[in-house]
Amino acid sequence: MRDLRGLIRDVPDFPRKGILFKDITPLLASPDALAEAVRALAARTVRPDAVVAIESRSFIFGTALALHWQVPFVPARKFGKLPGRTVREVYSLEYGEDTLEIHADALHAGQRVVIVDDLLATGGTAAAAARLVEQLEAKVAALLFLIELEGLGGRERLASYPVEALIAFTVAEEGA
Repeated sequence: MRDLRGLIRDVPDFPRKGILFKDITPLLASPDALAEAVRALAARTVRPDAVVAIESRSFIFGTALALHWQVPFVPARKFGKLPGRTVREVYSLEYGEDTLEIHADALHAGQRVVIVDDLLATGGTAAAAARLVEQLEAKVAALLFLIELEGLGGRERLASYPVEALIAFTVAEEGA
């Protein structure tokens, strides 16, 4: 696998001062790199029964993985974005809290689910997605990330699940 790190652009002070945003759009602009990233993510775990992807950039990778494996795609969205009956999970952010939801009928007891997100930092959003999967009595088979920011505790927070990331950056590299 080629080094995909070079296709991740740093954007300082976005979305607010002091944040070094990891922009994946250069990777998305390269069909070969995007296909390679999807293949590499798929190779990190066995075929699940469903893919849950966290809003919104992860929908790109989650949809591609669901098609690759020929399994259902389940969007995990912010509160109020899904019609019909949902299950929800409130989770803590740096300042305040947020809510993720999935449809109440999206998963079934015993299904093996892969959760996909573009970035693992502190792990709070991914942990909330895992709890949503478990609310529906499905099993988290793995959590897949395009990027991991090492040193922020995300992998440790998710230690009870298999966690895979294609690209790693350490917080020290980022000047944080």
